[in-house]
Amino acid sequence: MATKTTGLGIRIWRFFKRLFLILFFLQLFYILLLKWVDPPITITQLASWISGHGMKRNYVGMKQISSYPKLAVLAAEDQLFPDHGGFDWKSIEKAMAHNEKNPQKVKGASTISQQVAKNVFLWQGRSWIRKGFEVYFTFMIELVWGKKRILEMYLNVSEMGTGVFGIEAAAKKYFKKTSKKLTRQQSAMIAASLRNPKRYTVKPLSKYISIRYPWVLRQMLALQNDPDIQKLIQ
Repeated sequence: MATKTTGLGIRIWRFFKRLFLILFFLQLFYILLLKWVDPPITITQLASWISGHGMKRNYVGMKQISSYPKLAVLAAEDQLFPDHGGFDWKSIEKAMAHNEKNPQKVKGASTISQQVAKNVFLWQGRSWIRKGFEVYFTFMIELVWGKKRILEMYLNVSEMGTGVFGIEAAAKKYFKKTSKKLTRQQSAMIAASLRNPKRYTVKPLSKYISIRYPWVLRQMLALQNDPDIQKLIQ
């Protein structure tokens, strides 16, 4: 009896070991593939479509996007993006201290890299399991993709309104133009909504956006001549 039980345990262990290796190499292949190929769909996009919110999207390359949206999202979401390795540790520490004192008003400190890792590979939520996967995928895309590809992916998969994914879809919905023709002000308005695009609407212009987008414009002006920023937005 003991021998049979031991044999069953070994078979189960081997099964899960093989399964783990298969899943590991599949996700590694997918990460490598997405360095050049756009994701067919993300969990967030699928959830939006299933829930009836729609799924407007149109992936475009960096050359098809004006420098203004690129600069705007960096100014609004992650000004240290060119310099960090995927994580802004000082902001994370500040957010953790804030959340301990204000558990009802949780503050995030996700970089653009972390947001891309979450939006492309994972689901929305705040569980520790998801956060653990987010750390892994953030590390991997920083290692494999590089900054320009991460920024390009961010501009293409981020939700920029209810059921609106990516800068091209947002430009067409809100301003009836392509992302190549967005003005500085229009780009700042879209970037200002990224904290909560379903709540903070570009059209009709929410009070939050009307207050925040002038700040984004000022940050864009301060950042635009930084050499590292220029390399990313040109």
